[in-house]
Amino acid sequence: MKNIRLYLPVLFVLMAVTMSSCELIGDIFKAGMWTALIIIVLIVALVGWLFSRFRR
Repeated sequence: MKNIRLYLPVLFVLMAVTMSSCELIGDIFKAGMWTALIIIVLIVALVGWLFSRFRR
């Protein structure tokens, strides 16, 4: 549990820095709806995988 407390703030800061750009979101949707859907699914899967790794 202590490891999660160390990594979660770093993870949230990393996500806030890399995913906060509205321009990035706009460019993804300009590339196409399927591309945006695939990227969103990959991000959700990555976050789920990270949480499952930290729970152990």
